[in-house]
Amino acid sequence: MNHDKTVVMVARALMAAIFIVSGLRKLFSWSFTLGYFQKLGLPVAELVLPLAIALEIGGGLLLLAGWRLRPVSLALAAFTLAAGFVGHAFWAVDAAQFTPQLNNFMKNVAMTGGFLLLFVLAGQTGRGGASRSADTAAG
Repeated sequence: MNHDKTVVMVARALMAAIFIVSGLRKLFSWSFTLGYFQKLGLPVAELVLPLAIALEIGGGLLLLAGWRLRPVSLALAAFTLAAGFVGHAFWAVDAAQFTPQLNNFMKNVAMTGGFLLLFVLAGQTGRGGASRSADTAAG
């Protein structure tokens, strides 16, 4: 048994979980999330919301499956970093919210780093560190 493949699969599942759950929560609480996006000042929140849901659920499932890891990793890295700046602006909150928002912002930064690492590993060895990827098998 190749333990590296197992670890890579578990790592991708752990990374994917937050996106799949978050996308489903947005989908099932559409009105609340739309109001939150509008409160954040997102332009055309009515268009951003379905795009965010599609990226979170779709990207999470693709990440879980290990399909097209390089473009998926870059898309999720960009989305995660942007979400950190938009949704966790610790520099613009009151003192009571500073620490939780800073922690969430730094979580997004760390996740972005993980996606960039996955991008590099997927390019070097296939499925994010495994020996063969669905990308290679698909041609």
